[in-house]
Amino acid sequence: MPLSYPRSAALFDRARRVIPGGIYGHVTPAATVPGALPSYAEAGHGARYRDLDGHEFIDFMCGYGPLLLGYHHPEVEAAADTARARGTCFNHPTSLMVELAEALVARIDFADWAVFAKNGSDLTTWAVQVAREATGRRKVLKARGAYHGTHAWCSPGHGGLIAEDRAHVHEFLWNDVASLEALFAGLAGDVAAVIVTPFHHPAYADSVLPTPEFVAAVNRLCAAHGVLLVLDDVRCFPRLHVGGSHRAYGWRPDLAVYCKALGNGHPIAACAGRGDYQVAASKVFLTGSYWNDPVPMAAALKVLEISARDAVPEVLARAGQRFVAGFLALGQKHGIPLVASGPPAMPYVRVAEDPGFQRMQELCAAVAREGVYLHPHHNWFLGTAHTDAEIDEALSRIDRALASLG
Repeated sequence: MPLSYPRSAALFDRARRVIPGGIYGHVTPAATVPGALPSYAEAGHGARYRDLDGHEFIDFMCGYGPLLLGYHHPEVEAAADTARARGTCFNHPTSLMVELAEALVARIDFADWAVFAKNGSDLTTWAVQVAREATGRRKVLKARGAYHGTHAWCSPGHGGLIAEDRAHVHEFLWNDVASLEALFAGLAGDVAAVIVTPFHHPAYADSVLPTPEFVAAVNRLCAAHGVLLVLDDVRCFPRLHVGGSHRAYGWRPDLAVYCKALGNGHPIAACAGRGDYQVAASKVFLTGSYWNDPVPMAAALKVLEISARDAVPEVLARAGQRFVAGFLALGQKHGIPLVASGPPAMPYVRVAEDPGFQRMQELCAAVAREGVYLHPHHNWFLGTAHTDAEIDEALSRIDRALASLG
């Protein structure tokens, strides 16, 4: 029997009257399984959250990535509470900004400086501007299907855009060295930046790890042509490596952008860069009324500390391997062919031979009825709150869900 969401439906009816679309962006119900998954959350703790109608889910989306350490992590919240008790949104930064910049520079091997904002889109766009300031060039190269934020030059949407927004953005194919080389040849002398994610994680498609040959080619071409390599590490850091995801795959970035899990749910983003580009960075205007808030900075400092202390990437890799292996085994048990992609800490499992995602939506709906939250066409996330016990319980629930699909 499908889950019932009467309170959620009533609230959505109210929302549609006063909010465009009711719920917009990547969290809109239309982007998951409308009617089968919750639309509103009420509370969360550890690896679980409760929706407005009282249904509890073991959560494998972690708020689309931020909940690296689980909902309401005690150490992170204590650090945030201590900072909050002193005040928020001052006329000036606090010492926490300097401490956080120092911590990132110490952690990120190529970094000599760092700046802060509130979300990844702001800083991927700012990093592109820094590259243009540093090189005096216009063109930006990105992978087709890659997501780098909501600003006009890279938004996956259509409304409100004009051709000029993307006139200087050119796309190559992921892991296709020839397509990248062709762009460098055709745009010689006018490429400011290449922007990549650590691995390719498009929506509505499998995740694809970078080949060593592709990474080497990107590094080589950027160095040879004086082009800045911008690593969009918004989604991955620090799940793959506490020193930045470039170290997991061999990228040699000049600028890297971090967000999502940096504050374990507290809104903060960072861009770290090489000293060669510090002057250019100082010339590109960057500000926001709330960006100096010490509370998320205190949370981020604690997240960095815990990530290194507790070897979080290694913990998540093991947990993800356990979860994915168990999931694939259940698919085989119930005669449902499944395909897995992406690194174990950020996996995506889907039904094979399902181009319209109909069977995957049915699977996610069945799993939700058993109290596990998955997304039908976006990569998933593991956090440290996904203990062996939580994963085993989730797999037991998924077992029942897959049996119901037979």
